[in-house]
Amino acid sequence: MKKLVLKNSSYEYLEKAYREWLDILGYCKESTDHLPAIIREFLHFLETHKIKRSTELQSKLYKSYFSHISSRSYLRRGGGLSNNYLNKHIQSLEKFYEFLQHKGTQGIPPVNLRQLQLAKDHITVLTTAEIQSLYKATYRNLPANLPKATENKWEAFNARDRALLAVFYSCGLRRKEGAHLTVDDVNFDRRILHVKKGKNYKERLVPFSTSSANHLQAWRYDHRPALLKNNQSSALFIGMRGNPMTGGALYRRLKLLQLAVDDPVLQQKEIGLHTLRHSIATHLLQNGMALQQIQRFLGHSSLESTQIYTHLIGRG
Repeated sequence: MKKLVLKNSSYEYLEKAYREWLDILGYCKESTDHLPAIIREFLHFLETHKIKRSTELQSKLYKSYFSHISSRSYLRRGGGLSNNYLNKHIQSLEKFYEFLQHKGTQGIPPVNLRQLQLAKDHITVLTTAEIQSLYKATYRNLPANLPKATENKWEAFNARDRALLAVFYSCGLRRKEGAHLTVDDVNFDRRILHVKKGKNYKERLVPFSTSSANHLQAWRYDHRPALLKNNQSSALFIGMRGNPMTGGALYRRLKLLQLAVDDPVLQQKEIGLHTLRHSIATHLLQNGMALQQIQRFLGHSSLESTQIYTHLIGRG
């Protein structure tokens, strides 16, 4: 991607501030180079459309920009860039929106662009080392001189990310199953998750490990109350204002966590919450768990659905 020239000095400042913000958050050099480069392209697009300030952002501009890069990619490559690459633009815009919110920019809409689907036969499975990299990213250092209230939120978000990995990787829940969990669905005495809204309305009990229990307890009792405020939501996963998080919001947290890892290969992979479910199923099978047990663990109606993981191991 060539370096585009920005004529708007405020946009030059925004890109520089965004790069510094990513660096303060502990992102690796590849991310602090790559993400601002994408945003520079977006800012250049705004310039060509006579948008002089970030406060003028509208939802239709996000959509127009995405149509622009999609069509440009098609013309340049004779078939277009991969959906994975185009999804990186969406993720970069989402992170830039988070940056603008952090610096106090008011009145701009969230990105709300849908991620493009990969081919159905494309199933990504992370290695155990890559899973550990995701966990490690939740322990990144806090920026210096943060106000106490901001520091508490930062720690709460990190604790919530670890709980997210415990639910979607260690327990292998589907996206909607995890989003619908309530605090009462987590039984710490028996170390069991009660999935009440599974696929086809089926319920099941899912065990979790001691380490997952520690992550869930830290989020549930030490950090979740800091975000709850006066909201009385019973949802296990809540946002910064105490409202229940949707599956989409949980997915975006995972994507932001992916960008924070110190692993360029992992950063480029196309992953989602279901990737974590595929990964734990594959790891359990590799470690010798019987296929029927994995079937019950995942809540599959038939063994045929579970057998895909034997093919994944064979393919690897």
